[in-house]
Amino acid sequence: WFRNTWSWGRDEARPALSAVRRGLGNADEAELLCVQATHPQLGEYLLCCPDADELLFTRNESNAARLWGARNDSPYVKDAFHRYLVEGERGAVDPAQTGTKAAARHSFVLAPGATKVLTLRLVRCEDWAPARGAHVPDADGGRAVLPAAIDADALLVRRRQEADLFYAPLVAGTEDVERQRVMRQALAGMLWNKQFYHYIVRDWLDGDPGQPPPPSSRRKQRNHDWRHLYNEGVMSMPDKWEYPWYAAWDLAFHCIPLAMVDVGFAKQQLDLLVREWYLHPNGAVPAYEWNFNDVNPPVYAWATWRVYKIEQRSRGAGDRAFLETLFHKLLLHFTWWVNRKDSEGNNIFQGGFLGLDNIGVFDRSAAVPRGGTLEQSDATSWMAMFSLNMMQIALELARDNPVYENIASKFFEHFLAIADAMNNLGGRGVGLWDPEDEFFYDVLHLPRGGYQRLKLRSLVGLIPLLAVETIEPDLLARLPGFAARLEWFLNYRPDLAALVSRWQDPGAGERRLLALVRGSRMKRLLRRMLDPAEFLSDFGVRSLSKHHARHPYELELGGARLRVGYEPAESQTGLFGGNSNWRGPIWFPINFLLIESLQKFHHYLGDGFTVEYPTGSGHMLTLWEVAAELSRRLSRMFLRDAHGRRPINGTLEKFHADPHWRDLILFHEYFHG
Repeated sequence: WFRNTWSWGRDEARPALSAVRRGLGNADEAELLCVQATHPQLGEYLLCCPDADELLFTRNESNAARLWGARNDSPYVKDAFHRYLVEGERGAVDPAQTGTKAAARHSFVLAPGATKVLTLRLVRCEDWAPARGAHVPDADGGRAVLPAAIDADALLVRRRQEADLFYAPLVAGTEDVERQRVMRQALAGMLWNKQFYHYIVRDWLDGDPGQPPPPSSRRKQRNHDWRHLYNEGVMSMPDKWEYPWYAAWDLAFHCIPLAMVDVGFAKQQLDLLVREWYLHPNGAVPAYEWNFNDVNPPVYAWATWRVYKIEQRSRGAGDRAFLETLFHKLLLHFTWWVNRKDSEGNNIFQGGFLGLDNIGVFDRSAAVPRGGTLEQSDATSWMAMFSLNMMQIALELARDNPVYENIASKFFEHFLAIADAMNNLGGRGVGLWDPEDEFFYDVLHLPRGGYQRLKLRSLVGLIPLLAVETIEPDLLARLPGFAARLEWFLNYRPDLAALVSRWQDPGAGERRLLALVRGSRMKRLLRRMLDPAEFLSDFGVRSLSKHHARHPYELELGGARLRVGYEPAESQTGLFGGNSNWRGPIWFPINFLLIESLQKFHHYLGDGFTVEYPTGSGHMLTLWEVAAELSRRLSRMFLRDAHGRRPINGTLEKFHADPHWRDLILFHEYFHG
């Protein structure tokens, strides 16, 4: 809060800290030693330090004399506490006990193995009632007396009770205490990862009036074309141990579990990144700080729809204003994808990086070596999924406003066009589906013409499974305009209609299916995905087929030989910058989407449709049962096995045996494959 921004020359409003003593209003006139904080935006607070020997104050200003040989405006500068405590320089701190930087000094001697507890309490000044003794709000909204020692133990007991009440409905589905602990820690981790993020790009590029001007080269560095971007708010971070940063598609995934515990925050986060001071005027969503121009998979519409449905299920009604607001902003983002990432206008997309760090043979954030274009199976599939997500949102909005029926039809048509392009790259007779391998691959469009499939079996070939939606019969009955346009395509564009999985034939309960892969192709993809020798690990679906452990993929291009092999955790090479963690690990969000897609397929196909699970076992399961089995595999990595060990901890014995660590669970982005 007391970061020095007043020296920048933009806003000279300065906060203040000072030492005060606050009486408790009891007979012995006991007082607490406190730091009073006064901030122009945040108001007034007290930091109560009952065990402190003394309070130290200085100014949060650099020691210009020591650093640059310049004059200090005040003798009390940023390194005062070090000089006072370590060097014994008594005049380093302000005797008036005021400033913009403060510390409470505690001194004591500890015997070996002993402990000492220090208790401090931050309280708003308005919650301090000296005439009636010192008070703080309690859990029931009343006021509890704050004794001289500050009863931290009682307060923590009350907070634990409140947490138990908060999580009780969420863990009510299982009596297994171990599973409850895992779920609570996972959700608590999501809430804990909220962090303030402050990066105003224009100010960074131009520099501050009160500081030396930045080098002119800064105006040409990364993010220079995002001058409108004004980051100033609390956001859901990928983690809290690094420098604070957000990633757009990580944040979208975060909002699904966050909607279970704080749906207002989840909606605010999704709304934030498409606000005018975040969304680029051309429709791009800022990816992440080190390159806002990078391309994340377009999962924003999916996350918006899922958060809407979660709130609808929990509260009985969805927030239609939120859904409609996001839909209009997502129209701009969809248009950006179509205009910027379809280089030849043939509905085959080249998203680039797309979150799959180094899963491919090229650095997909850079130009393809020797020229050419990479026609991406995953980028194209993500856009098919984006189209269906937008169609679903439009159909929901059309329940109250028939205007949205036309827009829903537009996204249905776009979905069909993408399905056509995946099978026949813009009419060139080459598809992303390889009939020999029965798998989807990226296709390299060579600079002098011609195409080459990159036969690397990875998530790139499974992502087409994610483009699937079902339409309920009552919705078609309620929206006759949309239903009529579906029939038009069936009658007048049978070439397009035939590409999509049986959408014209009613399935279970008369519902309709829109999917990028047909039933036979889906079975072939699942045969590979559920094969332990390929994608299926004991704990989820790998990002790269284990087939490539013994058979690395190699590509010779312009005299260079490029090679990719299966590596179940971090890559052993520094390819593409060193953060090479996509050669086989289990990536949780994609597993989540695959499970959800299997459930949607089952919703249409019913119990009569089964697949072999695992491949080669002869054991047949419905798609719903397969989804449940994958869920169990993913969950199992956090749960104790028969030997009391959690698989995620591997061979780290401290995490298995130490009582201080064994029940503290870490949740990562990806896991050993």
